[in-house]
Amino acid sequence: MNRRKLILWYLLTFVIVNCTMAQDYDLLIKGGAVTDVKNGISDQKLDIAVADGKIARVAENIPANMAKTVIDANGLIVTPGLIDIHGHVFWGTQPHSAYSNGMNSVAPDGFTFRSGVTTIVDAGSSGWRNFLEFKEQTVDHSKTRVLAFLNIVGSGMKGGVIEQNVNDMDPKLTALMAKRYDDIIVGIKLAHYSGHEWEPTERAVEAGNQAEIPVMIDFGGARPALSLETLFLEKLRPGDIFTHAYASLGSRGRVVNDQHKVEPFVFEAQKRGIIFDVGHGGGSFAFEQAVPAMQQGFLPNSISTDLHIGSMNGGMKDMLNIMSKFLNMNMSLERVIECSTWNPAQYIKHSELGHLSEGAIADIAILRLREGDFGFIDTKGLRMSGNQRLECEVTIRDGKVVYDLNGLASPDWDE
Repeated sequence: MNRRKLILWYLLTFVIVNCTMAQDYDLLIKGGAVTDVKNGISDQKLDIAVADGKIARVAENIPANMAKTVIDANGLIVTPGLIDIHGHVFWGTQPHSAYSNGMNSVAPDGFTFRSGVTTIVDAGSSGWRNFLEFKEQTVDHSKTRVLAFLNIVGSGMKGGVIEQNVNDMDPKLTALMAKRYDDIIVGIKLAHYSGHEWEPTERAVEAGNQAEIPVMIDFGGARPALSLETLFLEKLRPGDIFTHAYASLGSRGRVVNDQHKVEPFVFEAQKRGIIFDVGHGGGSFAFEQAVPAMQQGFLPNSISTDLHIGSMNGGMKDMLNIMSKFLNMNMSLERVIECSTWNPAQYIKHSELGHLSEGAIADIAILRLREGDFGFIDTKGLRMSGNQRLECEVTIRDGKVVYDLNGLASPDWDE
């Protein structure tokens, strides 16, 4: 090799090495409209750099040559990864098992990332008797972060008479399992019990007291319905969660009465610290409840899907469809994002999630807000028109791109 070629080789090597060293970040999201409620950021054009699965930097105009992969998010919304605190993902094939290792639940990874969800909380599909099976079968093998409310019924949500067995509602054993796996179990769930007795609610709350975690309540039903006022003001504690907040069922109390007014005790309960969760589901969200509630200032604290086979192809569809419904009921985009990120993170006591602080886990959703003529359906099959709809472009979990609708994180094939 002659002297000139040797010098050129050294120069080229120097440039390559220094350019590689300059790439401090694995991923850089540039120019998106960032909303991060925890850090007081709302619709602000910022860049987000990711390294080693963490948020490395949030700032204006981070140089693109500092990252291995750059995503152009201009015109898009950048939020923390969405948190869905009510789903059913203990999927299996056991006969007569409903949501508890049965065919009513769904595998989480098929339904989360495509709607910007990076964390889903299973809402009581398992109880203390079969939680370990749920953990080994679903939690440990999902790319989605899966957490859980533990059912007060030891066998979980197997449906029918099994969920009516008060003798299988053991606060001590439920709390022991919750404390043993407190990195996964975030609360206690009561669901589907039909009857006028308060004992199931009281046992669930007792388990919550022993484990020092919140309770999520889904009344199964009774005729006449049990008193929501008693539930909110006497039975539940601040921080406990009432899901299916906008349901309209004859077997359960409703937050909006027959005169289309929000019951005064509902506002009192929310002020007291009761958490009102959407929990849309296949039968638990009606515009006749939600629209007047929103008009009168009764907004949800958290937005969730109640994902299962009976809801995913109906009016619910996915997390972004529900968020879009609330946008079209005049809830601000910032509040919609808050109810889908930072609020639920606090309610389940996982404050490491739901924000974009430097050093935080790099769970990120990049969304597009479309304008047009759209239709939204409730669980009674009734339609509401709207002019806004959220769609997911990219989902990032632990710093890795796990969903990319239009290839924003991918190089062109012919370059």
